[in-house]
Amino acid sequence: MVLIMPEADDIELINRAAGGDVDAFEALVNDYYEVMYKMAFKWCANGRDAEDITQEACIKLARGISSYKGDSKFTSWLYRLVINTAKDWCKSQNRHPDGVELIESLAAEESKADEKIYAAQVWCEVYKLPEAEKESLILVAGQGLSHKEAAQISGVKESTVSWRIHEARKKLQSIFGKEQNYG
Repeated sequence: MVLIMPEADDIELINRAAGGDVDAFEALVNDYYEVMYKMAFKWCANGRDAEDITQEACIKLARGISSYKGDSKFTSWLYRLVINTAKDWCKSQNRHPDGVELIESLAAEESKADEKIYAAQVWCEVYKLPEAEKESLILVAGQGLSHKEAAQISGVKESTVSWRIHEARKKLQSIFGKEQNYG
């Protein structure tokens, strides 16, 4: 498991990387690669695609690290970079996530396979939602962020994230029933 450094320590590393320090950039990528990959995987539900997206996000990170101004958490800025990369990549590849790999990976895990399969089926339906609703659910339910944090990452008002999640819940509840909680 990769341990993420505290945000305060990251500022120096980010500043050095933005200034062209290759070792600092490599350390930053090493520290955050798993975070980037997990977000990419949650977006596309396919390991090979998530790897491609993460690699592309690393290239964009190298080009755009100097645009990080520190007015939000670095992880929030990084989530936005990975989500935008994933959106662009999926469009360029004409890919639409289907969740098959997610279902297979969850079913292969040990505890309560039926619950994991059900969760994967829910996520498969999440992938079919409009992009904005999908993004909000991935940030809130998938990453455990607050509506406020998701709004900052998405560049919208907190009430917009809440509305998107409300709309997504209605759609998911019409498929799976009223008793579930989706973020």
